[in-house]
Amino acid sequence: MNIEEWEEYRYVEAGIEAFITDMEDSRLKKMVEHVCHSGGKRVRPILLLLASDVCSGSYKKSLDAALAVEMMHSASLVHDDLLDQGLIRRNLPSAPEQFGPSRALLCGDYLIAKSIELISPYGEKVVRVFGKAGMDMAEGEVLDLRLDEEEFGEEAYFECIFRKTASLFAVSALIGAYAGGADDVGAEKFSLFGKYLGTAYQIVDDLLEFLEVLEEKESKVTSETLPQIYASKMGREKAVERSIEEVEKYVRAAKEVLNTFRECPARDKLFLTTDYVTLDLLEKS
Repeated sequence: MNIEEWEEYRYVEAGIEAFITDMEDSRLKKMVEHVCHSGGKRVRPILLLLASDVCSGSYKKSLDAALAVEMMHSASLVHDDLLDQGLIRRNLPSAPEQFGPSRALLCGDYLIAKSIELISPYGEKVVRVFGKAGMDMAEGEVLDLRLDEEEFGEEAYFECIFRKTASLFAVSALIGAYAGGADDVGAEKFSLFGKYLGTAYQIVDDLLEFLEVLEEKESKVTSETLPQIYASKMGREKAVERSIEEVEKYVRAAKEVLNTFRECPARDKLFLTTDYVTLDLLEKS
């Protein structure tokens, strides 16, 4: 499976390219181009478009919301690299490493502001949940910094990734559903699907880093992850097994929610995407 061959991926890429082309400040444009063109699967905006499609919406009407999600995600990566003193991101120099921390910070701020502009036409309800997701992400980062110096155990880890990672997956699917015309009950089901998928995705990412097979990222400061927490209690091999069990549990939960949606090609792609960013990555490694 190659997600880059999908219509949804090309649609998002074209939207990002148009946004960058229209930028006037050449210095800021260079930074935004570096951040937005440094790879990435565009999973979150694709989830939004597919959720909209399942709810009988159109990609044309949902695209700006999808781009808003991607801008928020890109900004979070820039800020994450500032916090973690990231050196490499997706096999390229991180924004702080390439342009310096001050300029990288401003680039992240610009992307957040752009995301607000893009999401604003979708109405108060959507803007509120989008803003809440941004706050959740910031709160997750604070938890990750462990400023209170308390022990960072399994419960704290899941609270952290629910906020830091899963919240944006959840709001992507939620906003897509709203953009497609879903009611609150239907939209909340999409949100739950996104939360489960985002949780599984983050555990996989942490596990691959733990196994030292994730070579596209390098930071001076690292987070406490689920495999490390398990390894401190039960050893490396058992920690890997337990982490995989957690991934499988959340993937099953995500698919159970997907099974409640109407059958259509977009739902089929949501199933494929779920495996693509979780179980397929584990199998390859």
